[in-house]
Amino acid sequence: MYKRFILSFMLLTNALSFTSEKTLQSLAQDLATSKKEESKVTEKENQTTEIFIAKEIITMDPNMPKAGAIAVKNGKIVDVGSLKEVEEYLKGEKYKINKTFEKDIIFPGFIDQHLHPLLSSLALTVDIISIEDWKLPNKEFKASLTPEDYLKNLKDLETSMKDPNEILFTWGYHQYFHGKINKEELDKINKERPIIIWHRSCHEFTMNSAALKKFNIDQEFINKQTKSAQEQSDLKNGHFWEQGIFPILPLIGPSLATEERLKEGLNLTKNYLAKNGITTSAEPGGVVSKPVQELENKIIGGKDTPFRFYYIPDGKTMIQLYVDNGQMIEKTEEFNSWGTETSYFLPKQVKLFADGAVFSQLMQMKDGYTDGHKGEWMIDPKLFSKGFKQYWDAGYQIHIHQNGDLGLEMIINELEKNMKANPRYDHRTTVVHFAFSNPEQVKKLKKLGAIVSSNPYYTVALGEKYSEIGVGKERAQYIVRNKEVLDNGLKLSFHSDMPMAPSDPLFLVWCAVNRKGAYGEIVGPSEIIEVPDAFKAITIDAAHSLRLEDKIGSLEVGKDANFTILNENPYTIPKDKIKDIKVVETVLEGNVNNINESDGNNRVSLYLNTEKSYNFTEEEIKNTYGCSHGNSLGNYVARVWGYNNK
Repeated sequence: MYKRFILSFMLLTNALSFTSEKTLQSLAQDLATSKKEESKVTEKENQTTEIFIAKEIITMDPNMPKAGAIAVKNGKIVDVGSLKEVEEYLKGEKYKINKTFEKDIIFPGFIDQHLHPLLSSLALTVDIISIEDWKLPNKEFKASLTPEDYLKNLKDLETSMKDPNEILFTWGYHQYFHGKINKEELDKINKERPIIIWHRSCHEFTMNSAALKKFNIDQEFINKQTKSAQEQSDLKNGHFWEQGIFPILPLIGPSLATEERLKEGLNLTKNYLAKNGITTSAEPGGVVSKPVQELENKIIGGKDTPFRFYYIPDGKTMIQLYVDNGQMIEKTEEFNSWGTETSYFLPKQVKLFADGAVFSQLMQMKDGYTDGHKGEWMIDPKLFSKGFKQYWDAGYQIHIHQNGDLGLEMIINELEKNMKANPRYDHRTTVVHFAFSNPEQVKKLKKLGAIVSSNPYYTVALGEKYSEIGVGKERAQYIVRNKEVLDNGLKLSFHSDMPMAPSDPLFLVWCAVNRKGAYGEIVGPSEIIEVPDAFKAITIDAAHSLRLEDKIGSLEVGKDANFTILNENPYTIPKDKIKDIKVVETVLEGNVNNINESDGNNRVSLYLNTEKSYNFTEEEIKNTYGCSHGNSLGNYVARVWGYNNK
């Protein structure tokens, strides 16, 4: 990148040394361009006001909760009310009435507060056999909830593949639902075709004999790795996890880290979000790789993208690199230049991490686990404390990944300590995921001025199984205490953390208002919330969590004209039907997106890319800050892209 910059600088210098005639031509062209831009602005200011009418408009504005018409000009809302009231307001002005949605329900544009485009682009372009349905633009993958279902679907997938040389690579396996899968089981499906199973947590791989042979993974190879990598590698069963993944990534990675794959995956992710009614989303704590960021900017950061996407820097990386040398805040501010005009890093916000992942049962629990295993910290608590204080004193809104109640206790202690030392008003410290907590902790969060962004899908996906395994029924019943949060007066937003859950706001609402587990049990019925509260969590309160409530989240005069249009009113139908409501259309800044015209392929065939060999060491991959949660495959992709774009 530095060499390219020097070359560009030299070319620019040479260009400026041309004749004065050339310079004058350039200036004339600049002036002409400027006049064109002024003309565009004037044209925009003279746009005709458009009145959208609907069967009902749910505004999320407490002063006018419902309406029948909404007037839009230049991408902004200019009036809301009945059609008669809006026409009276516009009397004497030129306007047109759009009746396209007159039989539908208009909501403020849906917001998914937290997801990961890079990981999603990798997971959604392979075949999915997981614990939930995935409805992609052109294909649907049905859930597999038993070992028998999983093996059947895996066998059917293998049988459908016509090319014997293609790698079978699938994502979504979880041992608590699908039983133990090992090399021997995979060999029974096919000994000749390489088969690779990517765990639902994105932190584990299981391979058959053909895959191990293809990539030359044998005992001699394992013996050359670090002690931690050897300890987290089970060659006999073809199972590799956490540190054990890093040595094998340079071997399997060339099938996954191509520009074509990432473009395909990001386009699929873009279309998927659009079809689910999302008009705004964000990635807290994601990419710290400028080449990957630039690719994301091209695909999901353009003005023509049917939603707006924002980023929040990964403070964990900044702490590890700069907390002791006084550069942490300065380095964090540099991300402000990485975005585009319509997709950028939110200023003065940062993402930190407390304890481990809920899908892997690595959250830190105050009373431990029923089977005796231990949780993990994602960053050393002492280092977390140092970083938290520096960001706090610099006036940052701090979003913190948390899953276990012990992890939450650490956050509360740090927040309390810093509030005493340096009190701040409206700091909006955001507890993210919020899997396990207790009522006393929720009360403390309210007193300290924190807010919560929960993942309600945890209840549906994990509540029943975690009652049986690791956590126990008493605690698992109260996974994700949304009602407790609302009863204590905290702001509550929802997010998918995709690919950890489908980025489908209607589905997230359904999870929160039903809490119906994968096997039919109502998990913690006392934590069920009301439908209007759940919709606030994907509109106005989600906007609040990102400090965007003055711009989006409700349908009020002066805000962006972002709408999600539904074919049914979720406030009046049975709440167990909410996830089946159809998203008819979205409107972004006054423009109808035509979301049902967008396409997207659902998988990319996998072959070993032998054109390039990336012989990165385990340490090089581990030290690549490329993906949230320290995901090894994300790190590898970022390492490759950083290498290719030097």
